[in-house]
Amino acid sequence: MQLPDKFMEKMEGLLGDEYRAFLKSYEEDRALGLRINPLKAEPLEFVKNSPFLLEPVPWASEGFYYKAGQRPGKHPYHEAGVYYIQEPSAMAVVELLDPKPGEKILDLCAAPGGKTTHIAGKLKGDGFLLSNEIHPARAKILAQNVERMGISNAVVTNEDSQSLSLKFPEFFDRIVVDAPCSGEGMFRKDEAARLEWSPDHVAVCARRQNEILFHAAEMLKPGGTMVYSTCTFSPEENEQVMEGFLLSHPDFSIVDRGKRPGLSPGMALWSKTGSEELKKTYRIWPHKSEGEGHFLAVLKRGGEAGPERKRSCPSYLKDKSVWKEAEVFLKELLVKPEVFTDRKEYILFGEQLYLLPPEMIDLKGIKTVRPGLHMGTIKKNRFEPSHALALCLKKEDVLQWADIPSDHEDMMKYLKGQTLSAPFSWPARLEQKGWVLILTDGFSIGFGKLAAGILKNHYPKGLRWM
Repeated sequence: MQLPDKFMEKMEGLLGDEYRAFLKSYEEDRALGLRINPLKAEPLEFVKNSPFLLEPVPWASEGFYYKAGQRPGKHPYHEAGVYYIQEPSAMAVVELLDPKPGEKILDLCAAPGGKTTHIAGKLKGDGFLLSNEIHPARAKILAQNVERMGISNAVVTNEDSQSLSLKFPEFFDRIVVDAPCSGEGMFRKDEAARLEWSPDHVAVCARRQNEILFHAAEMLKPGGTMVYSTCTFSPEENEQVMEGFLLSHPDFSIVDRGKRPGLSPGMALWSKTGSEELKKTYRIWPHKSEGEGHFLAVLKRGGEAGPERKRSCPSYLKDKSVWKEAEVFLKELLVKPEVFTDRKEYILFGEQLYLLPPEMIDLKGIKTVRPGLHMGTIKKNRFEPSHALALCLKKEDVLQWADIPSDHEDMMKYLKGQTLSAPFSWPARLEQKGWVLILTDGFSIGFGKLAAGILKNHYPKGLRWM
């Protein structure tokens, strides 16, 4: 692997005696990881029966290493959102954030969705998660991953940090700023990062990071917690960004989360002032741990949160007769339809029905990719449920289901969009014609529709296997 000459000169100057070990790490295969989705599976139980050989990531309770060649991204479990394939070092961010159910959380630079889906698992469906991505194409990928993982309480926006800060002053309990960076820690994985790297690029990234952090700070409640992270080694983007931020924000301090397995302390000597506080930050080094390069800092805002500000609410759907077909569907499919029918936070975008998180405020003027859980499409005299709704349901939630083993030929047929015909050789409860939740080994993966012994396929065309 050819590394940029100036990068190597810089790292040799920074690392001294450790440089040779650092350089040698680039000759080794990078670690591969996946993180179990607790909204779908209990991690330790899944590992016992996993089709993959998994070893725990020491700094992530739901994270595991897998071996090259196992290809978990090509397994039906991936389509069912049972796990998220994620670089192991990146899993440390949300572990340090430590989200709690019921909190309001912002993932400010969220695509493709690793941190967002990790946070959602920690929230357990209780709380409000705003996931933002400034680049439109990446925001769509983010929304797709939110859907795949069965997340019902997340909103996906496509905005810059300043626009959000004007809408959400002192709103969030916790914030993740996984800042755009020069990507030095990803050189083993990302050739584009190597080709784009230059000292000037590092300087540009540092300026952008300072701006993003400034706006993020405005959105954090007093007493709230923020994690700043990058996947780069440059002190200019890490310790020095933290140093400058703390000087300009005296109400913030670095939180000492103590020693963590696989995580090394930040390098105070690489800052401009040599502040000992910076030793409370963390680094992950590829020559010391099984993971790519990462920097992490946990910040606490001083003070205590005051009373909630009065904020404008979205314009919920007032005339529920508009969605009577959706209500009929819910009562026919669900064991407890009132879980949805008793909610009031519905909005209609054209024919598309969404259920918003209760904590949602009016996002007028904010580019919104996914305003909440997409329930489905309201058409004349019928309701067609969304794939997103299927993925957030469980077998015990529904009256009709079909549980197709992941290694059964019918699961391959389903993922390819083919119709399934009786007799069926897998567990199912199919008592009448209508909508059926399709599962694989107990994990929801989509919808089908039963009629006259035929299970019509409603797996989305854009997701079908070739």
